[in-house]
This record gives sequence, structure tokens and C-alpha cells, in this order.
Amino acid sequence: MRDAHKVRIMRIMLLMRWLIVLVLMSGLIVACQKQSIINATQTGMPPMASSITFTPQITQTNTDNLFIVPTDVLVEISDGITPTPELGVDQPSAAPDPLRFVFPESGQEPVSAWRPPLYDVPWVPTPYDHFYFTRPIAANEVNWPLADYRYGAVFFDNVVHTGVDIDAPKGTPVIAAGDGKIVWAGYGLYGGDTNDLSDPYGKAVVIRHDFGYQNQQLFTVYGHLDRIDVLRGQHVKLGQQLGKVGETGKVTGPHLHFEVRVGESNFFKTLNPELWLVPPQGWGVLAMRIMGTGGQPLYFKKIFVQNIESDHIWRARSYAEGPVNSDPYYQENLVISDLPAGKYVTSTSYAGRLYEIDFEVFPGRVTYLSFKGRNGFSSELPPPLGVDFQP
Repeated sequence: MRDAHKVRIMRIMLLMRWLIVLVLMSGLIVACQKQSIINATQTGMPPMASSITFTPQITQTNTDNLFIVPTDVLVEISDGITPTPELGVDQPSAAPDPLRFVFPESGQEPVSAWRPPLYDVPWVPTPYDHFYFTRPIAANEVNWPLADYRYGAVFFDNVVHTGVDIDAPKGTPVIAAGDGKIVWAGYGLYGGDTNDLSDPYGKAVVIRHDFGYQNQQLFTVYGHLDRIDVLRGQHVKLGQQLGKVGETGKVTGPHLHFEVRVGESNFFKTLNPELWLVPPQGWGVLAMRIMGTGGQPLYFKKIFVQNIESDHIWRARSYAEGPVNSDPYYQENLVISDLPAGKYVTSTSYAGRLYEIDFEVFPGRVTYLSFKGRNGFSSELPPPLGVDFQP
């Protein structure tokens, strides 16, 4: 609350405007009225914005300069799912997801027009980006990742989330995020036992995709389904219905749990889906690395972001310590997607001091920021990867 209060004071100081209306009435000046000040303590946090070093604006038709990078998988292909090792005591469990989903208090977008259409997949504006997947819930439904249940979040019994949750009514169609082969369809995904009706994922589908990344297989996971409409071994196309949203497994309400797995279909092989799901046209993604002064990651660190033009304030936290992984290039521990292009400011406190940086979100791009304790924020990109890196 102290951090939020500091941010509130700063925002009020920046945004406070006095509108003095002078009205001449019988030689007297009427006192003027203060304009209402926008409440800066909204607790919601839609996807974070970010500043990027690339300034050209990309449109859907301007794709000549894009890196088309989904690759054929050169490793040995296996249809098997790797069971989570050593199930039992001291092993993390798939995230039990709550019934009540808290949307940003700053206002929800209408379901019928909550965002622009998506870029075409694959959308690869730089050699290090990999927006290979479309949304697993159709565009006419609210399908952004829930703000409090992103990758790396913690809830219930200190369980760390290995995917993103997308709110949707029970029975909403779930569609394939890309072409591929069904390698799992049913119960038992976590432990590998198809007869285990208590498996935390409930009814789940896994696709091994026809394309890879860095010569590794790519998989997507669709959990908590009410109904499954595909069979193991079946080939599916992007947008094909896999089943319907449900509340099976460790949940107390209907929604879709979505994961991206790289290398093998294993609970510990996930990456943040928000760096893989294609953004809406004109919107961008923020990736941040939050560290202490010595360069160590700061776990579950609170960050505030504000759109300077709309005054909308969001908050987010860095990844908790647990079975989550960072992108090989960005090495991020915080991602927020679906941010409208524009100018933003982000802030956090460290060692009793408030730090902030202004930045800009560009359409269809990943903006990268880092924070390093007493050194504050930086918009410098990570160094290029070695010669062995192949997009």
C-alpha cells in the first residue's frame, strides 16, 4: 500500500490541473471550481506496456522486413508425453485456479470490440521474437490472459503458475493455436495416468506443432476442458475446435489454462505464453527483467505502469521462484501483453526510494526494460546471442 500511495502522490502531482473560469458578474469574480482528479489507485493490471528500440510502425500488409522463423523440428519426434517426475511430496503441482477472476477496476472493454484484430501468424518482427500462435479462444470473445493469473504468478498454497488463464464461460469453443498433431487428449496430463480423474489439469489436450524453435519441438496445452472434440494422433489445423471450456481438474470455476512448452511436453519445460501469442494490430508487449543491485532476480516484485495519455494505471509482479523459465534472449521475469501503442511510465520502489522511467510501446513489438536495484531502470536491449542462435 505504501508503494501505491507513493505512485498516487506522484501521479496526482503530475496530472493535477486547475481550471479557473473567470466569470464577470456585476463586477465580481466568481470563484472557480477544481476539476476532478483521476483516481490513480486503480488496482487492475491489463497487459503492461513497453518501450522498444524499434521505431518503424508495422502494419499487417508491411511484412517484407519480417523474419519468418518457425522452423522444421530437427530433433527426434516423439508423440509421448513426459510424466511429471517424482510425483508426490515436495513436488510442485499444476496451478489450482480460482473461481473469481478480478478484471482491472479501470474498466472492461466491450466483449464485442475489446481489441483490434490480430496480426497474421507467424508474426516475427525481429530475429528474437516468436509470435507463432493465435489465441486459443476466438477473437469475438474476451481472450486476454487474466491479470492476476499470469505466468509466474502465485496463488493458493504458494503454487507457481506455469501458464496463463483465459476467462471464458463454460462451453466456449477452444481452438488450436497452430497446426499440429494431438499427442494428448483426456485426463492424467500431469502424472501420465489417463485413468487419474483427479489430475490437476482435468480434461486436457496437447498439440505437438508442425514447426519448432531452435530445433526444438513446440507444444501447446489446453487444460480444464469440459469436452474434448479431438482424438490422440489426429492432425489439426490452426483454428480447428479442440473442445470446450470447462472446470475439470483443480479449479473452482470455468476458464482455459494455456501453456507453451519447448523441447518436450513436460510441466517444467514451459515458457511465458505472452511472448508466443500474436498481439492485436497496433498493440505491443512489455518484457522486463527485474533485478537487485547485484544482478540477482527479484521474485514477485511489484511494478506499476501508467499510460500517460489515458492515465490508466496497472500493476504486475515479477515471476515467483519456482518451475518457470525465461526466454533465451530477453531473460525476462515479467511480461504484460496486449498494450495499446503509446507513451507510458513505469515505477517501483527499492531500498526506500522510488524509481521510474518513461517509455513507449510500439505496434506489434516487444519492448524491453530492465531494473537493477539502485541503478534504476534501463531501456538497453540484451546483447545479441551467439552464432549458434538460429531463429
